[in-house]
Amino acid sequence: MKRLLNTLYVTSNNRYLSLDGENIVVLEEQKEIGRVPLHNLESIVTFGYTGASPALMGACAKKNIDLCFMSGNGRFLARVSGEVRGNVLLRKQQYKISGDKEQSLCIARNFITGKIYNSRWVLERASRDYSLRLDSILLKKKSSMLADRLHAVRKCKSASELLGIEGEAASLYFSAFDDLILQQKEDFYFKGRNKRPPLDRVNAMLSFTYSLLAGMCGSALESVGLDPYVGFMHTDRPGRMSLALDLMEEFRSVMADRFVLTLINKRIVKKEGFIQKENGAVVLDEETRKTFLSAWQAKKQEMIKHPFLEEKIEWGMAPYVQALLLARYIRGDLDEYPPFFWK
Repeated sequence: MKRLLNTLYVTSNNRYLSLDGENIVVLEEQKEIGRVPLHNLESIVTFGYTGASPALMGACAKKNIDLCFMSGNGRFLARVSGEVRGNVLLRKQQYKISGDKEQSLCIARNFITGKIYNSRWVLERASRDYSLRLDSILLKKKSSMLADRLHAVRKCKSASELLGIEGEAASLYFSAFDDLILQQKEDFYFKGRNKRPPLDRVNAMLSFTYSLLAGMCGSALESVGLDPYVGFMHTDRPGRMSLALDLMEEFRSVMADRFVLTLINKRIVKKEGFIQKENGAVVLDEETRKTFLSAWQAKKQEMIKHPFLEEKIEWGMAPYVQALLLARYIRGDLDEYPPFFWK
């Protein structure tokens, strides 16, 4: 089991990372503004284009510390990783399954089953907790429609059919998303999912959170010896962590979307913390990113009961547990990959 340690987030665009002995040093205009011992870290996420020294990148690769570079608005740029971890037999079996449409479909169906199930229960939980403030009848109706899509997933016979069902379910779920925003309605609204770039504050936060979640899933897969770039549902594309995107489908609604809703409904973020660029893109400013990432770290420490293991774990450990279960299935130790079901 991979121990969940700390992640260092460097949010300013003009900060350079270097190495001094066993410490990471953060520089701004060639002046040291902070240092952290490397042995305290599991991963480093830096935003902007200033960069890091080759010595630091080498040390991170040697110590298996994940070093991830993001653009200022949270778009993934690159990751530094060391030697390939895990045994070669596991990865050979992963590649074999990835090339087999029928076997890939079996795993992909379970990813999407988890996604739709969890999306449904986000609506069910909101309907229960805020029955006096929401149209519970409408939410129940959409939940029932998502249940129908769950049945359809189990019967689908092709990847194209599965993607069609997944698209319908996502459209149903997001059609109710704006109703779940209970505070700051004039400043935070959701008229539909948009990205590359996000055009409103809610989509900006969703895209930012999905980037963080994808990074977690990629690290989780590497930690158990799987190749995060070879997926079963998302097709292979140079530079894209297809399997990480597959794995994160189960966590989008329950870990990312609910987190964004919490920030809005608890007024942790405010409209003043966002910047609209000339091309219409909306991004988080530096202070809001700090607030956002601090809350994200706290979210990862919350305890939940894992539905398959029936043990209490931290939210931040959930992707690692699912990656471990996926590896066990690929090795033949499990009859089927068990999706993450939240309730």
